[in-house]
Amino acid sequence: MTVRFKQKTRKWRGRTSHGWGMKKKHRGGGSQGGRGLGGSHKHKFSFVTSKDPGRFGYKGFYSKKKKDSTININDIEKMDGNSFDLGKLGYSKLLGTGKISRAITVKVGTCSKKAKEKIEKAGGKIEGK
Repeated sequence: MTVRFKQKTRKWRGRTSHGWGMKKKHRGGGSQGGRGLGGSHKHKFSFVTSKDPGRFGYKGFYSKKKKDSTININDIEKMDGNSFDLGKLGYSKLLGTGKISRAITVKVGTCSKKAKEKIEKAGGKIEGK
């Protein structure tokens, strides 16, 4: 009778495992369910998503558009003085969150409707650039 395949180990007569413990263990990547992340979209999906939730799916994007540096009315209320040049302070937009109790003059590039309304109601004014 011809031997078709060479044995990996010799003289393991009567030993089922041939030195690898349980029969299932010496099967290459098959005993792990695939090598590396193989099967991570199939039978390993719940394992991978629980251990590494950010691996698959929507990651977002990075916007190259430059945002306006903003300041609110309540931040101006805390400052001393009655006139402010927000451009020199590093701000390009004034927003209307908060209350203003005194009349102030603000020089700024853009402002929201609410901010303009609140400052004019307090007796102040906004100057555009």
